Amino acid sequence: MISNIILGTDNLERAEKFYDPILEILGAKKSRTTERAIVWSFGEDKTGFAVSLPYDSKPVTSGNGIMVGLTVSSNEKVKAAYDKALELGGCCEGEPGERIPGVFAAYFRDLNGNKLGLFFKN
Repeated sequence: MISNIILGTDNLERAEKFYDPILEILGAKKSRTTERAIVWSFGEDKTGFAVSLPYDSKPVTSGNGIMVGLTVSSNEKVKAAYDKALELGGCCEGEPGERIPGVFAAYFRDLNGNKLGLFFKN
């Protein structure tokens, strides 16, 4: 149902350096780069992930209460991607751990304040 997720950024180069290593841990590959956006693919017929300069050229904002959740293939990859996000300047919104029985998750904000959750369901 969801074809892609696009998060706003005010600096494509900085966003690329932030997301490249995180999305690599999660199995995505960069599939397209333009002067306004960078797109990563998790595979054919999978939801795409992108960062983009706002179309209206207004300042980037992040929504309070808005979060993008990404499915991850193991507890270890949740922790590795979360750790990489913090290492690259992201901030903690919830350390890795079991949230409800059978669900391991972690939460962080990127360099523009966008919130992401990483989830592995055992």
